Amino acid sequence: MPESRRGLLYGIAAYVMWGLFPLYWPLLKPSGAVEILAHRMVWSLVVVVAVLAVRRHWSWVRRITRRQLLLLTIAAVTVSLNWGTYIYAVNAGHVVESALGYFINPLVSVLFGVIVFRERLRRWQWVAVGLGSLAVLILALDYGRLPWIALVLAVSFGTYGLIKKTAQVGSAESLAVETLVLLVPALAYLVVLQVQGTGTFGGHGLGHALLLAACGLITAVPLLFFTASALRVPLTVIGVLQYIAPTLQFLCGILVAHETMPASRWVGFAIVWLALSVFTWDSLRAARTSRRVARTAPALETV
Repeated sequence: MPESRRGLLYGIAAYVMWGLFPLYWPLLKPSGAVEILAHRMVWSLVVVVAVLAVRRHWSWVRRITRRQLLLLTIAAVTVSLNWGTYIYAVNAGHVVESALGYFINPLVSVLFGVIVFRERLRRWQWVAVGLGSLAVLILALDYGRLPWIALVLAVSFGTYGLIKKTAQVGSAESLAVETLVLLVPALAYLVVLQVQGTGTFGGHGLGHALLLAACGLITAVPLLFFTASALRVPLTVIGVLQYIAPTLQFLCGILVAHETMPASRWVGFAIVWLALSVFTWDSLRAARTSRRVARTAPALETV
């Protein structure tokens, strides 16, 4: 199988898994969001260490710098906020709003590029950002409040991506550091729960305990698939694939959780989808232009 096709399949698999997360977290009840988050940290470390052990890849430990360690510590706190908010949102019946967060995340990432890296946006990118802002305003009026779950998810994941881009550490290696940083507080919290008799691990049958332990697998596997995809296909393809996850999350909220969608909310989401269509079209157009320039440049040099 060609590497590009293999990369496409890895990418689809990663985003489908992320998109089906809303079906998994409710299975962990009566565990609360913070307890699930703590288990996710602990068992993710177990899985990542196992992957690194199979690959016999430990040399990176000696090469990691203090700056990278600091950045990954900040990333660990940021992703904890993202994970915790998402688990809470799904188990509290806000699946659609959590999907909104990942729909608007690309637009937040674009704004981070402007603010942090002083990138210049193209005209249609500004149009997409403007439409996204209008959609958030309409949805805020619909909800009677800011869609804070969506905004926290979008901003925290955008920040996490920004930090990871700056740190320049591989996915498995960085996840190992992040979960190791969080291991002590996560374990301490779980021990306190068990001592108090309020922890759910082991108290609701073997099946429930295995589901909590599986948090590590469902965290690490799609991330590893995503990394394998990113190494084999262009970023423009990844940019299109990333909409699979929030689309599936949205469908889970509507078809499985049966969340209500008044007309005003449909309008808000329609504007978000229009913004993403404009954003994707402009990105693909710019990528085609760049490839065309790259192809013609050598020919011009030989003339």
